[in-house]
Amino acid sequence: MVTIKCRNVTFPNIQAILFDKNGTLEDSETYLRSLAQRAARIIDAQIPGIGEPLLMAFGVNGDILDPAGLIAVASRRETEVAAAAYIAETGRGWFESLEIARQALEDAEKYIGKTPSPLFVGCLEVLKNLSETGLKLGILSAATTQEVRKFVNNHQLSDYIQLEMGVDEGPSKPDPVLFLQACEKLGVEPSATLMVGDSVGDMQMARNAKAAGCIGITWVGKPDNVAGADVVINQLDEIHLDG
Repeated sequence: MVTIKCRNVTFPNIQAILFDKNGTLEDSETYLRSLAQRAARIIDAQIPGIGEPLLMAFGVNGDILDPAGLIAVASRRETEVAAAAYIAETGRGWFESLEIARQALEDAEKYIGKTPSPLFVGCLEVLKNLSETGLKLGILSAATTQEVRKFVNNHQLSDYIQLEMGVDEGPSKPDPVLFLQACEKLGVEPSATLMVGDSVGDMQMARNAKAAGCIGITWVGKPDNVAGADVVINQLDEIHLDG
């Protein structure tokens, strides 16, 4: 067990740290904005006039992505359902609406391509340093487990990351069962595990799971996005080993 210090907050007796992926380790803003824009265009081509409202729902305004918006923090299934709700408002049947939304997001992904989003500056060094202390490190993301695995492989993080977990079928953030499942898979107690994330959902999930603490990271300088955090940092290298 180690002691972690962030700014003026100390977390003693820590066994593990769980990290969100998008917006925490991965600088995915460009990719997510492009995904939302392309999906909205594909749907608008079939149902004219729906593109702009969809972009607003996704959390994209011009070239600005809301880091607390749907496309940034929701699971793929939640994004499909939200898009389908807009489509259904035009009079389409619900199952048809879901299929249009699913296909549009899938086609948008294929169109954008598979160039991996970069890590935030300093992430690799922080993961390496934390791992060397014997801490168990995991990723708990609203992305699919397959996407989390791809991210770990692309950035060669497998030496440091011992759990690659996303949201597939079943509960999504902020359901605390996700955090509890992740701790169980790592073989650690929630009360000895920290959560590091960039959304209110990350903070709520960890708090309700009785985590050791919640570290909110806001690379974009918006502390409201991590309301409920025990401490808010602007860069990952503000996570220090104490002693």
